[in-house]
Amino acid sequence: MPDTASILPELDWRGLFADCTDRAAVERRVAEGPLTLYCGFDPTSDSLHVGNLVPLLSLRRFQIAGHHPIALAGGSTGMIGDPSGKSDERSLLTPDQLAHNLECIKPQLERFLDFSTTVNPARIVNNYDWTATVPVLDFLRDVGKHITVNSMVAKDSVRARMEDRTSGISFTEFSYMLLQGFDFYHLRKTYNCELQIGATDQWGNITVGTELTRKKLGATVWGLVFPLLEKADGTKYGKTAEGAVWLDAKKTSPYRFYQFFMNADDADVVKLIKMLTFVPADVIAGLEMFMAEQPEARHAQRLLAHSMTTLVHGATATTGAEAATAVLFSGTVDAIDAISEEAFGDVVGEVPTSELPRARFEAQGLPIVDVVVHAGLAASKSEGRRAVETGGVYLNNVRVDRVNEMVTTGDLLFGKYVLLRKGKRNYAVIHAR
Repeated sequence: MPDTASILPELDWRGLFADCTDRAAVERRVAEGPLTLYCGFDPTSDSLHVGNLVPLLSLRRFQIAGHHPIALAGGSTGMIGDPSGKSDERSLLTPDQLAHNLECIKPQLERFLDFSTTVNPARIVNNYDWTATVPVLDFLRDVGKHITVNSMVAKDSVRARMEDRTSGISFTEFSYMLLQGFDFYHLRKTYNCELQIGATDQWGNITVGTELTRKKLGATVWGLVFPLLEKADGTKYGKTAEGAVWLDAKKTSPYRFYQFFMNADDADVVKLIKMLTFVPADVIAGLEMFMAEQPEARHAQRLLAHSMTTLVHGATATTGAEAATAVLFSGTVDAIDAISEEAFGDVVGEVPTSELPRARFEAQGLPIVDVVVHAGLAASKSEGRRAVETGGVYLNNVRVDRVNEMVTTGDLLFGKYVLLRKGKRNYAVIHAR
């Protein structure tokens, strides 16, 4: 049987505990046996992103410890938009957009939680189901009456926006915390949900729910928050120059997802392993010792990237991402021989790619210098010739020794690709169609 009291120590050593409305009471409660808890996810996009992983995986940690997790999909709160952590008003989504987003993120939620166990199965609920039919006057009387404006404007998420005279905060977003508080009240009444979890920026919203539940039901519920996922320099983790790192493989490929974690800074990587993976403490302690001795090996980054890509995309996708990484960073023939066509597709998506008719490679083929110029690795034939003569050109990770070498259909990977490299890291692909 799982040790239900083990969850708080687990959160502590992983750096996942920031604050709790009453930690001592929660400790006593989890020692008594399983409780029901929830965390909300608004469908503001058609995919969750890396920033959602801390709360989502925290739900999973609670479930592993024997508790009953509820993942709340915010069909109604998504229509309003949470002002927490936002300096400007969100663009309102249409009902059709929200419905589409909900359908997309539900499978992602289901990937991380166990819905089939007979002991403590997870549950997905949509708050649109219990808010859509509530008349506005009833909501104002039955919910708004119990929460003072004084307490609402004291919340950090609201006060910061009110102090900004340029953007301000609309009544729509101001009411968001009432809707979230109503969720907690409803879940306590319907499912005996006693705990809400979330990041620290949700503290104000969570405490509205604890207050509303106490006033309307005379019941005690608690809130527990964990730190925001941030880098050592204080910036948010989960963003790149191109934008968010998504969990949907169509929006962020498994290769890019893998590389995102491979590029974790040494100052962040151990914290990320603790917060985002299920790697045990003794393994992490060994990693820290190894990092101190051989930081250049980036062993911790490899473990993080492997664990996260497997968790989000599965073992097959991870194998492909690692194979694509080997092709581009090891530069060996063995890496080419080991990669699948699907995994090579990630390589194609990461390096400059141009096209040539397949017929050009038939019979005698094309001179390597012409291919190098067409791929953009040389500005002219003379420059391409010099690159070959100095041993700086590689065809499918094999150094080209002859300036008059011809590239034929026999050189096409999977019958359609040529991988070219100039120097150590300057790659290009030609797609023969």
